Amino acid sequence: MSRTRIVAEPGKQEIVLVHEFDAPRELVFATANDPELLPEWWGPSSLTTIVDRMEVRPGGSWRVVHRDADGNEFAFRGVHHDVTEPERVIRTFEFEGAPGHVSLETAVFATVAGKTRLTTTSVYQSIEDRDAVLASGMEGGARETMERLAALVAKVH
Repeated sequence: MSRTRIVAEPGKQEIVLVHEFDAPRELVFATANDPELLPEWWGPSSLTTIVDRMEVRPGGSWRVVHRDADGNEFAFRGVHHDVTEPERVIRTFEFEGAPGHVSLETAVFATVAGKTRLTTTSVYQSIEDRDAVLASGMEGGARETMERLAALVAKVH
């Protein structure tokens, strides 16, 4: 059973993802934001993840590419607006296959009962954009991504 909870209330422009890790907040934050570790956990395991650019600092840009077994590529990009270690990361998120549909993601790393609760809130420009993301199958990919991050955090812990 997944420890990832995804909330998408009808009529709202946001998706909230919550996952608890059995590790200190500093470790979860460092692992989640390390460009060298990102290919080990970001996205479905059926895809290869390539970090084109990952500047984890305010104003720093990022771009990550997924490649499937047939060589097809799917790229994502954005800009970091706030990085407050080990508490919070705020960045934009855009799938290059749907340009102009940008969301704002706020990831909050909180210590709760000796564990780390990561709450990521993605706010979309419209309810239609939010619903299109849900229809794309993002829930399964997000759950797998969080489970892969949890396994990596446990390994480096």
